[in-house]
Amino acid sequence: MKLLWITNSLFPEVYEKLNMKKPVTVGWVHSAAKALLAQNPNIELAVASFHQENEVRELQIGRILHFLMPDVFRKNPHDHNKDYLWQAVSEKFEPDVVHIHGSEYPHSYTYVRACGAQRVVLSIQGLVSVIERYYYGNISEKDILKAVTLRDLIRFDTLFAQRRNMSKRGKYERMLIGKVNHFIGRTSWDRDHIWAINPNANYHFCNETLRPSFYQKQWSLESCDLHSIFISQAHYPIKGFHQLLKALPIVLQHFPNTKVYVAGNNFFTNKGMRISGFGNYINRLIRKLNLSGKITFTGLLSESEMCQRFLRSHVFVSASAIENSPNAVGEAQLLGVPCVASYVGGTADLIEHGKTGLLYRFEEYEMLASAICKIFSDQALAQELSRNEKIAARERHHEVNNANELNAVYVRIASAQK
Repeated sequence: MKLLWITNSLFPEVYEKLNMKKPVTVGWVHSAAKALLAQNPNIELAVASFHQENEVRELQIGRILHFLMPDVFRKNPHDHNKDYLWQAVSEKFEPDVVHIHGSEYPHSYTYVRACGAQRVVLSIQGLVSVIERYYYGNISEKDILKAVTLRDLIRFDTLFAQRRNMSKRGKYERMLIGKVNHFIGRTSWDRDHIWAINPNANYHFCNETLRPSFYQKQWSLESCDLHSIFISQAHYPIKGFHQLLKALPIVLQHFPNTKVYVAGNNFFTNKGMRISGFGNYINRLIRKLNLSGKITFTGLLSESEMCQRFLRSHVFVSASAIENSPNAVGEAQLLGVPCVASYVGGTADLIEHGKTGLLYRFEEYEMLASAICKIFSDQALAQELSRNEKIAARERHHEVNNANELNAVYVRIASAQK
C-alpha cells in the first residue's frame, strides 16, 4: 500500500540530510511512522512537509520518500497558483491513501482544494475552530488590555490579535472537515465536534504512539523531588499556567517547600521590547502572589530531558482551558507520574478520576490546589495512581496495537474507494 502523509513539521532525518539544526523536540508523528513501517514491510510511505523552497524537492531517506513543499502553502494559503505542485506530487506517487495530520493550519486544506478529498483521511489533533473560544483562558479582557506591551503593538501580536488569527484558521479547518469523508480521532470530544460539522463523516478510532523514551522509564516516589510540580506548556493562556499560579498559594500553606517547574523558555522575564502581553500578565501575577522563588523555567527540553523532568516530579499538572487528548498526560501516565488535569475536552477519556489521575474543573483553582495536596500528603494514593495509569497508558499507547489499527484504517479507506 502506498501512503502519502501530510505533516506540519519536517522529520528529524530531513534536518540531518540538509545539514540544518534539528528542533529540540520531535513529535509523536515521527514515532507513529517508525512503528507503522516496522509492522508493515509492504507499505510505501511518502511524507509531504514544508520547507523554504520555491518548488517541490524530493529526498529518499531509508524507506520514506520526503516531498519538501514550498512554504507558500503555509504563508499564503489563499494563493491557488501553486496548487499544481500538489497535483504533481499526487500524480507521481499515486497514493492509495492520503493522511493529513492535523487540521489546525490552512495548508492542510490546500491539498484537498488542489486534489480533492478522495482517499483522504484527516487525523484530528486539536480543533482550532473550537479552541478559539477558550483562547483567553478565563482571563478578563480588562486584564488582557492592562497587560498589553509595546512589543505586542509593534508586532500586531496582542492576545486579541492571536485569537483573531486562530479564528481565521478555524474557517479553513471547518471547510476542510466539511469536504473530507474519513477522520481519525481518539476521544469523545473530537468525535462529537466532527459529527457536528460533518454529520456524514466516517470516524475511525485510533490511539497515538508516543515518543520512545517514555516507554522505557518508570517513576518512583522514592526518587522524585517531593512536593515538586511539573507543567509542560505555559506559553499562552489556553495552557492555564495562570490557574496553577492562583492555586499555588493555597498549596504553599500546607507544603511550604513546593516548587513548580515549567518547560520552555523563560520569556516571562524578558524585558522591554521582548516581553509579550501574556508574559507581562504572568509577571504581575507572580509578583502579586509573592511566588518569585517558587517558579523555575527549565528552558526548552529534548525528549530525554523532558522524560527526566517528568521522573523527578511529584505531580504533573495539565491545567488547560481546553484539550483534545494532551500527549503530555499520556507521557506522564506511561512513566507513572501522578497526574492532575482539568476536566476539559477529551481529557476525561484519558483519566478516570481517582483511579488513573485526579480531575478538577478548570475555573476552580481551589480544586486544583486540593488535588495536588491530596497527592502530596498521601503516599499510598500517589503510588496507586501511578500503578493504575501505567497500565492504562501502556494499553492506550501500545506501539504495535496502534500501528496495526492504523494500517487497518488505511485498508478500509482504500477498499472503500475501489
